[in-house]
Amino acid sequence: MDDSDWFSPTYEAARDRFRAAAGDLGWPCQPIPLGGRGPSGDVLTLDVARSPGRDDAPVLLISSALHGIEGFFGSAVQLAVMHEWKARPPAGLRVVLLHALNPYGFAWLRRTDADNVDLNRNFLLPGEEYAGAPELYRRIDPFLNPKRPPSRWEPVACKGLALLARYGSGPLRQAIAEGQYDYPQGLFFGGSGPSPLQELFAGRLAEWLGGTRHAVHIDLHTGLGRWGTYKILVDPQLPAGRMAWIVDRFGQGIVERSEPGSVAYRVRGGIGPWCAACCPTVRYDYICAEFGTYSSFRVLRGLRAENQAHFWGRPGDDGTRRAKHRLKELLGPASPTWRRTVVARGRCVIEQAVARWA
Repeated sequence: MDDSDWFSPTYEAARDRFRAAAGDLGWPCQPIPLGGRGPSGDVLTLDVARSPGRDDAPVLLISSALHGIEGFFGSAVQLAVMHEWKARPPAGLRVVLLHALNPYGFAWLRRTDADNVDLNRNFLLPGEEYAGAPELYRRIDPFLNPKRPPSRWEPVACKGLALLARYGSGPLRQAIAEGQYDYPQGLFFGGSGPSPLQELFAGRLAEWLGGTRHAVHIDLHTGLGRWGTYKILVDPQLPAGRMAWIVDRFGQGIVERSEPGSVAYRVRGGIGPWCAACCPTVRYDYICAEFGTYSSFRVLRGLRAENQAHFWGRPGDDGTRRAKHRLKELLGPASPTWRRTVVARGRCVIEQAVARWA
């Protein structure tokens, strides 16, 4: 198959293909209801496929759709590597594939879950409060989260350039995307408490890891960086020795810490540090594999318009459909060249992880 063919048109199609691919490998696949029902009335599920292997073997987790609509890409990469593994299954480790961490957002073309929660801002560590927002976010909330349907005639670009000139790109990007807990209908809302996904992880992560002492978690994302390129983003607090281990596997110049000056930014409530804290006896290396699409401002503009349509537009009208399908394009471009490129590079990232244990 052409690598672009691994992209599915809908969440339901991607889910069915994932289950079939797990069956072809002979791996058990467990559907876990999460997020209600999709547009076709199907129950939304997180599907977990696991390879056989020793309970104490290293574990490779590969997850998709933490940011729902980005699942079109993440699912495609998972399907591509499962197809390859039919001929040569990975050896020396156990693989856990988590398909559609946020099935609601995947199915309904949203980045967030059913409660408008950005799930990669929801995993606060014990003692952290689901409250607060960056001061700069508060100042620009009227621009980020206008309480009206999106309009083609709003001068969004002019307003954005004015904010950029006033505050600077670094501080502005950090304040917008860090995570906030005071605007439930706003962008990058981290929630008012643990999400259903966090509660699911609290109950199942130890089962998925078994008796391993080392787990590498590759979480597949889109929307940051230059078109078709990718970065491996890691926790800025990662010790130097573990950083060197990851750089050795994925390449100098590809691995970056998520901090100002990199492709990404610092976030509150990220899933990686939370998973590591839950498993103190496991060396848990979480990496975010981030694949670039359009410019950061175009993506932000698309997120803003979809959020406006979701809360202030009419369900099913032309403006709402247009905003959602525009966001789908921004986070999973239809270009066959882009799709071939990112699936090939996504497969490469996973092959690099597997090769070190083969």
